[in-house]
Amino acid sequence: MHKSATRFYLFAPALLAFALVIAMASCNKEPGRGGNSSITGKVFVQNYSNSCSSLDAEFYGVDEDVFIIYGDDPSYSDDVKTGPGGVFWFPNLRKGTYTIYALSESCIPSQGDTIISQKVEITGRNETIEIPDLVVIR
Repeated sequence: MHKSATRFYLFAPALLAFALVIAMASCNKEPGRGGNSSITGKVFVQNYSNSCSSLDAEFYGVDEDVFIIYGDDPSYSDDVKTGPGGVFWFPNLRKGTYTIYALSESCIPSQGDTIISQKVEITGRNETIEIPDLVVIR
């Protein structure tokens, strides 16, 4: 056998092991789409009078915006509208940390909108995590 072929056969296992280590390291996926877990919940609306002095109605909000932040992203990563019964769903998520939020009006006029949020951790595959209601003021 030729000398260079012998060297190849000696180093082939080491090269294969190195390639596997690099491939495994690159498989660490960030939070986001591409998995098989989901986060679901509901938006509950408290409808106050203009001065916020009395609660006029309470109901699960239809067509409310709900946002999700993947990991430590600086801005929202995706958004959905609530359906019947105020239900929202973010499907196909990978393992990781997520922040789910909705915007709520404030009873303090100078304050503007308030963020109502829940932090969620998906730790496994095929998880469906239901978060507590996001209670917003309208």
